[in-house]
Amino acid sequence: MHPAPSVIIFTVFSGLGFGMLVFLGLGFPAVTGWVAFFLYAIAYAAAVGGLMASTFHLGNPQRAMRAFTQWRTSWLSREGWLAVLALIVMAVYAFAAVFLGSLPRPIGWIGAGLSLATVYATSMIYAQLKTVPRWNHWLTSAYLVTLSLAGGALLTGQITAAAALLALAAAVQVAHWQIGDSALTRSGHTLASATGLGSPGKVRAFEPPHTGTNYLLREMVHVVGRKHSRKLRMIALTFGFGLPVILLIIPGAGHVLGALAVLSHLVGVIASRWLFFAEAEHVVGLYYGKRAA
Repeated sequence: MHPAPSVIIFTVFSGLGFGMLVFLGLGFPAVTGWVAFFLYAIAYAAAVGGLMASTFHLGNPQRAMRAFTQWRTSWLSREGWLAVLALIVMAVYAFAAVFLGSLPRPIGWIGAGLSLATVYATSMIYAQLKTVPRWNHWLTSAYLVTLSLAGGALLTGQITAAAALLALAAAVQVAHWQIGDSALTRSGHTLASATGLGSPGKVRAFEPPHTGTNYLLREMVHVVGRKHSRKLRMIALTFGFGLPVILLIIPGAGHVLGALAVLSHLVGVIASRWLFFAEAEHVVGLYYGKRAA
């Protein structure tokens, strides 16, 4: 798939923002006043900014509101509704924390649940796609949810939880790569099934379906070199997970090392998310002779 910057920004920053809201809603940390204002400002900037970035990838952004009408069948629509509800509920909780100095726990728990459900709904937008075998399994949801929680723990200063969740997210990331690398082959999709010409004999591409490019080739087919992919995976694992954990477990680690851990994690997650889209093999690529399965 084409790794569009708008979709990368959307999934990375909305995941971080809603991950922060999960921990804040659960009372980790239980802050009020200006400290709460600062943390909620970061969470809302990331969550809302990420959601707004997603509209830039729409063919007709002015029709974005219509997505809310398809909640019965569309995970995109469900994500939209859950995001709005989560932001509204957490806004009430944040108002009480910042201006009233109180933490109404039930409201926070509901907001945390809605925030986590929003991230899950985002993951299902991709995990439901049978046409992209690399995404079409439960590890896609585990990948996005664990990364969101790890980033949320990191940004809210939950050192022990962040280190544990980063280690878990790293394991899920590696498993997602391993399973995804052979997913297209295991799916059984071939050039014969893509063209419907399997019965006469072995099918091979003689010439491309057309001489120029089109929307499908621009959006659904993106080939990443194996050497390039390996380098980016190492960057993702090193900066996204390994280095932040090392910085967190250093005795007496203060705000400077914490900030470096956050920056390192962000660099690694962006590399991971670029690969998430760039390595995803849409079965339409078989029809154009762009995949080997």
